[in-house]
Amino acid sequence: MRFQTRLLTALPLALALSACAVLNPPLNQLRDQGVNETTRATPAGDEELWVGLAFSGGGMRASAFAHGVVEELRVMTARPGDPDGILSELRLVTGVSGGSVTAAYYGLYGAEGVDGYRDGYLVQDGERYMANNPLNPVTIARGLSGGANGRKTFGRFLDEALFHGATFGDLARRSPIITWVNATDVANQTTFLFTPETFDALCSDLASFPISDAVAASAAYPLVFSPIVVDSHQGDCAYRAPDWLTAARYNSEATGAMRAHAAALESYATDPDMRFVKLLDGGITDNFGTTGLAVERARAEAPHAPLSAREALKLSRLLFLVADAGVEQPNDWTTRMHGPGGGQLARAIVQSAMTAASRTGFDAMRLQLDRWQEDLVDYRCSLTLAEVARLRGSAAGWDCRDLKFFVGMVSFDDLGGQMEDRLNAIPTRLALEEAEVDLSISAGRRTTHQNPEVNGFLASTARYGTDRLSAIDAGTARRIAPVGGARQIAPVSSQ
Repeated sequence: MRFQTRLLTALPLALALSACAVLNPPLNQLRDQGVNETTRATPAGDEELWVGLAFSGGGMRASAFAHGVVEELRVMTARPGDPDGILSELRLVTGVSGGSVTAAYYGLYGAEGVDGYRDGYLVQDGERYMANNPLNPVTIARGLSGGANGRKTFGRFLDEALFHGATFGDLARRSPIITWVNATDVANQTTFLFTPETFDALCSDLASFPISDAVAASAAYPLVFSPIVVDSHQGDCAYRAPDWLTAARYNSEATGAMRAHAAALESYATDPDMRFVKLLDGGITDNFGTTGLAVERARAEAPHAPLSAREALKLSRLLFLVADAGVEQPNDWTTRMHGPGGGQLARAIVQSAMTAASRTGFDAMRLQLDRWQEDLVDYRCSLTLAEVARLRGSAAGWDCRDLKFFVGMVSFDDLGGQMEDRLNAIPTRLALEEAEVDLSISAGRRTTHQNPEVNGFLASTARYGTDRLSAIDAGTARRIAPVGGARQIAPVSSQ
């Protein structure tokens, strides 16, 4: 009672001293002419394999789980003379909130960053600069006013620990990996992608924008953080919406997410009320960060895009793996007549909305990839052997239909039992106990190692097939998921 009395007495004073949330002045610099560059560093590898990874939100738990996925992919495929294994074929990483930290980190550093990520970030205190005491009246007041923490808290920590001043321009110069950081445009209720197309509509220079601030926007959970603010720079450049964007905006067959994205970009350039864009946690609208796939396909001017014609003919196998670090919290109010209370109900509503969005987002992503595979096969089979030889270097052994996509998801639910219960108990925070970090990493590794799509992808390749079939025979991998009419391969013994 004494504490409640002191809190009620202090709260009006706190509100008076901190009448508004922490403000985040816009960082996006004006680009008054031209468009943002889309060229990247040249990929390594032989272009026959293509790997894409998507990391969900979930605070430091999600960052660690995603790291475990990357770590295991390397362990499963590393060989003498090739220590990075399949990570050399990593072409796309996308992430949301805690997952965006890992996505941006690997997008910038690639396989070279694997060994230093745990000690350099995951076991560090990501909340060290944050005002996060729920009993502090000033923190409460700022949270209720829109956000208790600004960009210089978690964003500062990210820059000190991982990114060291790196910008999206540095990312494009250093890395061949397409990297999508996903936030939420609160006003337009849609995903905000830190991509050249988005920054063209904002008359802004993406190359100068700090990676740490983009990731901070992706992880800006409502009330805990104030929105990251972006200036629309409306009327400050001669922006003209590309034809693909206009078509998507008014195409009744386009996905709802794609139409909403197109409408948002249009509003940045033309809506007089859209002076500032306010960004919060990307998980509010797309907890897997897969909206970018729909955008890439919508802007495609050729059936093989976003691949070049040569890449489309070289490609043989594609793996797209989603890492879902979401947890299932027990609802004790389902065991009694009364409840849930207001706070429990609010949390349940938010969680239900995000979970439903994740399910539909994953289904939409699979549909996009299925259509892309069909388009690629149709394109490849429409070419003459002379065209194949010119683009591919040789027509020897050519089979236009020899193209397979493997799309899968790993999650805590794959593990079951006590381990799943322990994982579900890990809080969604930006600082965890070391044991919680290691448990999350272990979960990422185990779910990846036993994932049917991962094993099917590897076993279908000439490079890793023999190794993976041996692992299956030894019982260290569960099974291979067939693609199309492929034969089911069952292990001798299973885990």
